[in-house]
Amino acid sequence: MYKNQAESLAFVQMFKSEIEETKEDREIVLCAPFTSLTVMSKNLHGSRIMLGAQNIHWEIEGAYTGEISGEMLTEIGVDYVIIGHSERRQYFGETDETVNLRLKAAQQYGLKPILCVGETKEQKDAEETEEIIISQLKKDLVGVDQNNLVIAYEPIWAIGTGDTCESKEANRVIGMIRQQLDNQDVSIQYGGSVKPSNVAEIMAQPEIDGALVGGSSLSASSFARIVNYE
Repeated sequence: MYKNQAESLAFVQMFKSEIEETKEDREIVLCAPFTSLTVMSKNLHGSRIMLGAQNIHWEIEGAYTGEISGEMLTEIGVDYVIIGHSERRQYFGETDETVNLRLKAAQQYGLKPILCVGETKEQKDAEETEEIIISQLKKDLVGVDQNNLVIAYEPIWAIGTGDTCESKEANRVIGMIRQQLDNQDVSIQYGGSVKPSNVAEIMAQPEIDGALVGGSSLSASSFARIVNYE
């Protein structure tokens, strides 16, 4: 929940100028608050940057105050949508059952969902990481098309804390996630205190296909350095 429309526009304009030389094989998605999506869509038109939302409701329309539908998102040019982020699960009562409904709704409208899974510090300390994530995947992915899907492993204890998961451990967990999937080619990202200083090490891991960036994406120059890692 950052940036009004003017701030989002300024971000896009600066960010576009800083990624002009970015390698062609890098996919870039900006997932913005609902209020900024229209102004960003207009200013990203014709660029290589894709646009994502931070949530979606599973119904087409109805008495769901505060929610947003797939049709509303596609109408303004949204390509991706984050679903099941740990903050949605932690603060707003998101369950694996509602995550599943949102995933299927996103795909129904041609949006590519970014499914977030991960464990808390308590679960990690109890050595329940694999059990928790496997349970999430089994419930979240019922009836979901794995050919139109991105998964993000975000250890909750590493989000915004500066306590990054060791890259080899992130790679191990993401490899475990991949083993649970029918489609082994699903793009699986790591998210959790990704910064310009550690992105190269994270991306050097063989199982990690991308990064879900939070705090370090709020600055256009910081996020550009992450995108342009060597």
